[in-house]
Amino acid sequence: MKLRRLSISIALTISMCLAATTSVLAGPNFPPLVPLPDGWQPEGITAGKGTTVFVGSLADGAIWQGDVRTGAGGILVDGVTGNVAVGIDYEVRADRLWVAGGPTGEVRAYDASTGDLLETYNFAGAGFLNDLVVTREAVYVTDSFAPLLDVIPLGPGGSLPDPSGAFSLPLSGTFTFVPGNFNANGIVAARGWLLVVMSASGELLRVDPATGSATVVDLGGASVASGDGLELRGDSLYVVRNFLNEVAMLGLGPQLASAELIGVITSPDLDIPTTAALQAGRLWAVNARFTTPPTPDTEYDIVRLPTKP
Repeated sequence: MKLRRLSISIALTISMCLAATTSVLAGPNFPPLVPLPDGWQPEGITAGKGTTVFVGSLADGAIWQGDVRTGAGGILVDGVTGNVAVGIDYEVRADRLWVAGGPTGEVRAYDASTGDLLETYNFAGAGFLNDLVVTREAVYVTDSFAPLLDVIPLGPGGSLPDPSGAFSLPLSGTFTFVPGNFNANGIVAARGWLLVVMSASGELLRVDPATGSATVVDLGGASVASGDGLELRGDSLYVVRNFLNEVAMLGLGPQLASAELIGVITSPDLDIPTTAALQAGRLWAVNARFTTPPTPDTEYDIVRLPTKP
């Protein structure tokens, strides 16, 4: 009897521990809003290890690192006068952060643990380097004012190349390019292709990363105009539509030739969201607040959103 009671006690203890662990992992203890430093002027966000996210600053290129579970964070990379951080992507394999520099024509690589600057890549004649994505082969960067992708090929084991190895890849195809407007914006890698949203035309492009050949994805009559950041999970593509204060969720079809609008995710807390990151089973959108004049005291934050409409 003693042995039986001991077995039952152990079983109950294990069950309670598992239940507590599940509660911690799935519990509603994630804040609805994560504050950023006043005056930050955010644009890009990317998910790191655990429950970490990184957010760049348009004001001076600084990078903030925070925890979406606790809402706490601090500055990982100090700002530099003249620097700009637009799109940002975390490279898991090498624990690196890649940052698109907007009008500066720069792409910078940082150590994601220390914040040390590892390398800077300059693209002469760039219009506006907006967003980027890291694959095992290369880093691909959109230029919103030119029909091309800037490419930084990665070396063996993901090693950083010399800056002279970076090049531009012209985009070809029948997509719509609107001069004087923001065109190529958010970018993700999917099934060996690249997906790029065209903000002005509302088109979604499937791009061959080797040739730059682009095909317009059939959205069944839907539009992703004002599309900004893209985020991908499986066959679900999230398109942040900045001035519409919403995130469109698309279901990707075979060969990425088509996509279906599943629905729209929104919140009264959204204030011109630009990009979003999937972290800890939730979607986190950064409020750029472009209609609010930026001051050193202007408040900015990250909004927690559901992953389904």
